[in-house]
Amino acid sequence: MSRSKSAAPSKSAAERKLLFDQLQQIALGLGETLAPFCEVVLHDLTDPRQAIVAIHNNLSGRKVGQPATELGLARIADPDYAQVISNYANSFADGRQAKSTSIGIKGADGSYVAALCLNVDLTLFQGLQSAIGQFVSVDANNNPGESLSPIGADAIRAHIDQFAARRATTPRALNTEDRRALLRELRDAGCMQVRRSSDIIAAHLGVSRATVYADAR
Repeated sequence: MSRSKSAAPSKSAAERKLLFDQLQQIALGLGETLAPFCEVVLHDLTDPRQAIVAIHNNLSGRKVGQPATELGLARIADPDYAQVISNYANSFADGRQAKSTSIGIKGADGSYVAALCLNVDLTLFQGLQSAIGQFVSVDANNNPGESLSPIGADAIRAHIDQFAARRATTPRALNTEDRRALLRELRDAGCMQVRRSSDIIAAHLGVSRATVYADAR
């Protein structure tokens, strides 16, 4: 009887070690892939006082051996707590904004034993967003009425897009028969009279001008 009593804890400990060894590898892989913008933290929820067992791309300043967060404690207290909470607003100790995702890991008995957390530093991305926003902005009140596209080019592209949409496809995915039907429609609509219409059509369909000429016959 003494052997059977000691065998159960030994098996449980071995299974726990195997689980955490695998989670360590997942955390390492995610950390290397998402560096340097994302912190990846592995928590052991069976030991909430020393929950952090691994931390990669340390952005929060925390250390291995620190206790579980409020979210970790909530999972320990309630096995029915959400297993995946993604893209929620968070912040680091110094005030930097972050986006976090927390994935709870359950054991065989349905209780939480671990959590894998990803914390993305949004500072750089917010700076890039601001710079890109400034770069792509235009002054609608300062428009001399110039267009870099030939007159009628937008109408031809719109006609092609509508034709492709009716066939539940894209302009570049049209087959030969569809292109021939399209060119007949464009001819009937007077679009082929537009200057450089063949160039416009070829560019929008992703084919050569020679192909457009051949399909138009």
